[in-house]
Amino acid sequence: MSPPRTTRRPHPDQQGKRSIKISLSTGVLEAASLLDINISQVCDKHLREVVRLEQERQWREEHADFIAAFNATIGADGLPLDEWKSF
Repeated sequence: MSPPRTTRRPHPDQQGKRSIKISLSTGVLEAASLLDINISQVCDKHLREVVRLEQERQWREEHADFIAAFNATIGADGLPLDEWKSF
């Protein structure tokens, strides 16, 4: 009987990550290194934010007609249940 197989799990910092090749400005790279800045973490964090903002922009663009119609309805008719508002 063979021993049970164990699945090797990646280190938590490596889960869902892969290595890629990118080009960065030499001066900035050297300055970051001197300041002990984790370049991978900074790039990942900034790229996540850039992706989030672009997804948000695309969503707004794709739904612009609905948003405009909704805003026009609110402008003309007011907010739903406005008449029962106590403040």
